[in-house]
Amino acid sequence: MPVSTTPSPLHAESLQDDPRIIEAKRLIAAAVSDHAAKIDSVSPPQAERGEHYQSIIADYTRDRGAPPIWPYFSSGMGNGPYVELADGSVKLDFIGGIGVHGCGHSHPDMVAASVDAALEDTVMQGNLQQNVPSVQMLSRLTTLACESGAALAHAILSTSGAMANENALKLAFHHAQPASRVIAFDNAFAGRSIAMAAVTDRPAYRDGIPTAINVDYLPFLDPHDPAGSTKRATDTLKKLLARNPKQYAAFWAEPIAGEGGYYPGSHDFFAALCRPLRAAGIPIIFDEIQSFSRTSRPFAFQHYGLDEFADIVTIGKITQVCATLYRKEFHPTAPIISQTFTGSTAAIRAGLKTLDLLESSGCFGDEGGNARRHQYFAAAMEKLAQKHEGLIGGPYGEGMMMVFTPGDGSLEQAKMLMGLLFDVGLLGFLCGAAPTRIRFLPPPTITTNAHIDTAIELLDQGLTQMKAKLS
Repeated sequence: MPVSTTPSPLHAESLQDDPRIIEAKRLIAAAVSDHAAKIDSVSPPQAERGEHYQSIIADYTRDRGAPPIWPYFSSGMGNGPYVELADGSVKLDFIGGIGVHGCGHSHPDMVAASVDAALEDTVMQGNLQQNVPSVQMLSRLTTLACESGAALAHAILSTSGAMANENALKLAFHHAQPASRVIAFDNAFAGRSIAMAAVTDRPAYRDGIPTAINVDYLPFLDPHDPAGSTKRATDTLKKLLARNPKQYAAFWAEPIAGEGGYYPGSHDFFAALCRPLRAAGIPIIFDEIQSFSRTSRPFAFQHYGLDEFADIVTIGKITQVCATLYRKEFHPTAPIISQTFTGSTAAIRAGLKTLDLLESSGCFGDEGGNARRHQYFAAAMEKLAQKHEGLIGGPYGEGMMMVFTPGDGSLEQAKMLMGLLFDVGLLGFLCGAAPTRIRFLPPPTITTNAHIDTAIELLDQGLTQMKAKLS
């Protein structure tokens, strides 16, 4: 008799196909959908929940040792870009945990991914146990990264953006040893670990922390003077390379300045820097923890046509699990990278679903959703700038990284407006310094022009209140 080549079902496969599980998933999806559908507009807090909500804030302040940045404590439910807080209010969430919630709140595919993860045998994946979705995530990311010519053959998963960036630096130092210095941009932000704080151009973030890495800085692209700022950056780079020959292990670059103020780069600007860096044999790291998925291509380095220069690339936030991607020649020859946890089972499954939705919802392309929504937002901001003269300044960011400068650009006025927007129901957050700006990171997979219209209406209200306070 012929030998069957069809394997017996795995117990995990049998569990997924169990009619009880299938029905339970259907019921959960229906219940979440029914309740989430009721959250469809901004609304104020419920007065009867005020005392309890204040107790939540007080408990947090006591246990954390400091008050929250703002009084945001979710009820655990939302609908698209709308989120319900534990005081009964509903906000239009255009910051998404600083770009983490790329599918908004209570998205049915995210709920389904979490349910599937709960059925798996462990909560976390790591170097000693990796379930099949971990392999799928690595494959998806490297395939996306290489689709227009980059040679990012390998990837490592990690639990945070800071850890992904740490791994990137370790790969660069290992490859370029004994070089020990790093070149970064003014206003760079790489994270808050000891090493990342050294790269980050914020002295307050290094207060009392010993210097772990010697970092030299270049000026970033000035949107008001692209040619002049490119020359200043390249001139500074030439001086650094001449002053410290063979001492640089990495060039660290955010293709779009993140915490520094959402200033876009360009192909010409980066190419002018990357060519001499490549000639000098200095590894080039693109930090896409915040920019991944928010431009015309999955990666901003692809958006700017910089594939040939990408040696190491980091991503995170919207992918739920973070990753460091790198060229084959950067694969370490010593055990310098290892983690007990590389990501939670739920995060990895949710990240895969997010990648699916980014593609299926048409986010990418020169005329894709990210580009079209940015144009729509920027046009609406121009109208608001004319109405509220002196209270809004551009440029307005890149793709689904939207930003403006409020008032005189001072921290005080930016914080004032951020608080007013919170009260009227719009969530945005600060970035940059001198000027301080307000940024929006709407969920790219589900944001519509109608959502942007609502955000503009709420921003109009906030600016009107700000004008009254300043007069």
